[in-house]
Amino acid sequence: MEKFNEFCSYLSKITTIETRYIILIFSTFLTLLFFGIIKRIGLVLIKRRQTSDKKVFYLNQNYQIILNVLEILVIFLIFSDYIENLMTLISVLSAAITISLREVILNFFTGVYIRVKKPFKVEDRIEIDGVKGDVINISTFDFEIIEISTKEENGQSTGVIIRFPNSIIISKPIKNLSMGFKYVWNEIVVRIELDSNLEANRKELYKIVNNIDTIKNIPQKMKNQINELKTTDRIYFNKYEPVVYTKIVKTHIELTLRYLMHPKKSRYIESIIWEKIYDAYKAGKINLYTKDA
Repeated sequence: MEKFNEFCSYLSKITTIETRYIILIFSTFLTLLFFGIIKRIGLVLIKRRQTSDKKVFYLNQNYQIILNVLEILVIFLIFSDYIENLMTLISVLSAAITISLREVILNFFTGVYIRVKKPFKVEDRIEIDGVKGDVINISTFDFEIIEISTKEENGQSTGVIIRFPNSIIISKPIKNLSMGFKYVWNEIVVRIELDSNLEANRKELYKIVNNIDTIKNIPQKMKNQINELKTTDRIYFNKYEPVVYTKIVKTHIELTLRYLMHPKKSRYIESIIWEKIYDAYKAGKINLYTKDA
């Protein structure tokens, strides 16, 4: 009879333990399901209230972050009675976890750094590890850019989406073409005949670039942005207006036209300039060097 009572007691303990774990698993499942539904409903409501895709994107990202934090807190509360045992287990396995999940942990904390420090944000044009593109998404562990072609091909989008782990920003330098101010310098090299009227050709290039609406208002905008940044960054430039530099190269003269532009409009602006240079050449106002160098 005594052995039977011990067996019943043991069976009762097993049943209690199994019930607790079933409740724990079921509660976790319901929590994940609940937050999954809330995320879906929230996205639908945001899309109904906002007409701008840009606003929908940013609101949804912030909404997802808030819900993810709440989801973690609720799950933490569910497991609160088991935290002591979990901490003991984690302390035993911490070395193995650190080694095996090193990249995941690094990506997570680098993701936090990107969101707080903002070395770049969505829609910025950046270059990292030799790849240039526009940032289209930043998530907890990685970020995505839509690739643009090389400088020689004037920065047109290739349509290829490239995903980088967040941790890459620790080991690789980042060029942000959109950070600080919106404009960058671009240069076009125009070759003219060695016996050309240098001053007349230079004046014609100045006339062309200064009469393009997309360019002529940028210098003042750039000055205003630099003035706003002077309190936090030591940035200054001697020239903001377009300038033409001269160089003699054996059989011809190179005139380098340097001007400010929006980095995402480089090909459009360069095409307009070359069309006007061609028109000036046909009108005899610019003496283009047409022989092989």
